[in-house]
Formats: sequence, structure tokens, C-alpha cells
Amino acid sequence: HGPHCPQDVDISIPYHLAITAADAIDEFPVIVAPPVTYGFTHYNMGEVGTITLGLETFISVLCDVSRSLWANGFERIILLNGHGGNEQPAWAAAVKLAEEDVWPLALTYWHMADDELAAWSEADDGSIGHGGEWETSLQMHLRPHLVDMDRAVKDEWRLKFSPEIARFAHFPERRREMAHGVMGDPLVASAEKGARLFGVLSARLIALCREYHDIEPPRYREFGSHCA
Repeated sequence: HGPHCPQDVDISIPYHLAITAADAIDEFPVIVAPPVTYGFTHYNMGEVGTITLGLETFISVLCDVSRSLWANGFERIILLNGHGGNEQPAWAAAVKLAEEDVWPLALTYWHMADDELAAWSEADDGSIGHGGEWETSLQMHLRPHLVDMDRAVKDEWRLKFSPEIARFAHFPERRREMAHGVMGDPLVASAEKGARLFGVLSARLIALCREYHDIEPPRYREFGSHCA
């Protein structure tokens, strides 16, 4: 996420959101599990220090953790994600688990504020980016002591897809496309922007937890079983 941000941006933001939601809810217990610190990030392998799991391995990890929690009586599980490469694998894990009557929610945090990102972005066109305007702002709000804005650089993803293709194309190896590990403009980031966005995200997550708590988990039925 650039030379100005810490390495664990994608872990720290959803973890802080989870802790904030858990602290805010009094009417039922919300337990935050330790974060899964390894994920699916093969397209970042050109960046020094990147460690990735294979696609099937990562899906299996999410499934095993969810099964274990479910077996211990936790029937409301949110897989709260902060890394773009994990989004589709997390959905795949949720679909796989549904066939076993295990029903986690797979949620990538920034989608809770898509409208706000589109409306509030000064430079990054409504995208969460990568070490750009919004991730840097969130880090400046949550952990300012770990952000060195003297080292911040603006960059963009040089490989351009049309919006139609970009929806379906997986990322290439990014080292060729982002020399500094940045996609966006951290130079317009601020702690105030981060606080504003974090407030929206945490409020939406708290509301989601309350709604999820009140929903009875569905039970999977084989196709045609309702006709029996």
C-alpha cells in the first residue's frame, strides 16, 4: 500500500470495524475472532514481502474456520473482508458452506459505503483504491503513528480496461502496473476523511449485525425436497 502506509492495511481496517461494532452492541454478545492474516493475493507477488495462499487453500481455510465456529454454536458468522483479492473466494466459501447448512455472510467492508465513496471522492473516482485517498485516510484516522505522509506518492493502475471488461477481468501481476504499490492519490487523504468514512462504515456494520441476529438461519434443502 505504498511506502507511506503500514503493510497490514487490509487487515487493520475490517478488524477495527469489527471491534467497534462489537463494543457498540449491548443487547447480544458479538465476538471478534482473530483475523485470518493470509489471503489470496497472487497478483501482488511482485511486491516484496507478499505471501499468498492458493485459491483452493484460502477457500478451504475460510470453510474450516466457519465450520469450527458453527460447530461451537455460532450460527451468525460474518466473513468481514478488507482485501480485493479475497472477495470472490469469500463468496465461493459462503456458497460452498451453504450446502452444509452453514450460512456465513461474506462482506467486503467498502461496499457498505459505495454511495459515499462515489460522492465524497476528491481524486479516486469513488474507488477504495490501494493506498490511495481512502485507505490512507482510514489509516490516518485509525493509526496515524504508522502513516508517513512524507513518503506518500500518487500513482495509478496503468493497465486500463473498459468498465464493462473490468467487472470480469482478474488482476494481472501488479508490479508492472503500480511501481509504488499505490493505486490512487494519498496526497489528498486526511484523518477527517477517514473518520467520516469510518463512521458510516461502523454504523452500517452495527445495523447489519442487529438485522442478522434477528434472522433465523435458513436450512438447505435438496432440489425437489419441498415436493415430498
